[in-house]
Parts: sequence; C-alpha cells; structure tokens
Amino acid sequence: MIEDAGPFIILDRVDSTNNYAMAQLHAGTASHATAYFAHEQLNGKGSRGKSWQTEKAKNIILSIVLDTTSLPVYQQFQLCIAISLACMDFLNRYVPLNCKIKWPNDLYWNDRKAGGLLIENIIKGDLWQWAVVGIGINVNQTNFNGLPNPVSIRQITGHYYDTVTMARQLVPFVLERFNQFKNQGGNEQLVLYNESLYKLNEHVKLKTGNVVFNTTLKGVNRQGQLNTEDVMERSFDFGKVEWDL
Repeated sequence: MIEDAGPFIILDRVDSTNNYAMAQLHAGTASHATAYFAHEQLNGKGSRGKSWQTEKAKNIILSIVLDTTSLPVYQQFQLCIAISLACMDFLNRYVPLNCKIKWPNDLYWNDRKAGGLLIENIIKGDLWQWAVVGIGINVNQTNFNGLPNPVSIRQITGHYYDTVTMARQLVPFVLERFNQFKNQGGNEQLVLYNESLYKLNEHVKLKTGNVVFNTTLKGVNRQGQLNTEDVMERSFDFGKVEWDL
C-alpha cells in the first residue's frame, strides 16, 4: 500500500464534497491527493444528475483530488475503472464475498447497492488538469427511506464502524490504483473490472428510451460502452441505456 496520501480534511457539514473540492481547486488551495470527508452532506450528487442521500455521520462521504495532467482526456473511463477497482479492494477488506461493480460506477453486494462514485473533471482544451473523485459508501446506515435496493456494510456484517477511520483507509486504495493506471496503462485494470462486473454473462433487462429488452451482458470495452448480445451484438454508451431492475 502506498503512503503518499495528501491532507485529509474533515468537514462537519457541506452541500457536496465534490463541490467543495472543486471550489478549493479553483481557489488554488487543493493539491494532488487531498481528501475531503464530510460527516453530513446536504446535496450529494450521483450520476446522471441524480441525488445521493445519506444519513448524518453514518457513511463514507469522500472526495479525493487527483492531478491528471499526465493523462490524455480520452482516458476518462479508464480512471473510472481504476477508482471502481479501488473501491472493490476496500470493500473486499470488510465484505469478502459477492461484491461487484454495476456498470458504470455503482458498488453492489449481491443485488443491492452499497455505494457509488462520481468523477468530475477540470479540462481546458486538450489538457485534463484535475479529477475530483467522489465516493459514497453505505457503512452504518440501516434506514434508507424507501430507496429500492440499498445495503450497508453494517447490515451485511452486523458490526458498527468508525466512518472517519474507514475513509482514511480508503484513500490509499484509490491512490494505489490511480498510480497503477498511470504507470501501467488500463489494460489489466479493464480485465479486472470485467471480472468483477455485476451480471456478467447473465440475462438482464435493459431499457433504451421506452423500450425494454432482454439481452446477455458480455462486458465493457475500453471506451466504457456496455457490450450485449441477443439477436445481435451491440454496444451502448453510458446514458443511452438503463438497467430495468
């Protein structure tokens, strides 16, 4: 495990740790590997404009700043792969069985959502300057107010955890996978991502527009597209197809 973590800043309350980290970058007060943890997040963000709801002081609410200037802009999904694998590394430390990555960036245990990530970038021209990696993981929460399929580590293991300690533990996993991606490229990580893919080689229901169809999930390609097979082989960009669960 690498030891080059930057400052770990604990916030009592914030609208969004990603927003806060972005503001620090624009103000010039954030640097590579700076992590921002919040006990309470009032307006958390998920993918595709969805919100991320979390109980106060119950979960990991974390954003990590990464210097991406050495990476080409087209490798944004490869970064998503690296961070997803880092979260899997972390989850497997506490929940050794049945953890999966649900394309593109949700963390699942069995058929239930344990967390997710949202990566936001600062790009100027062809220069990918910064990535802010937002990670939410359900740790101690047990009441999810009617959300369809959530689960927390506490519900899985029966144990209560210190969320600050766990967030500190997560940061080196992220930095290690990030450095591995920068130094070795993303080919090996793509293989690992697909090996951990939720519903790989299983029949699933997907939806595009108002059309629901049955297909077999065959994996994810280097462009981040979901590959499927039924009467024909197809590849879908994120946002063009949804899970119909």
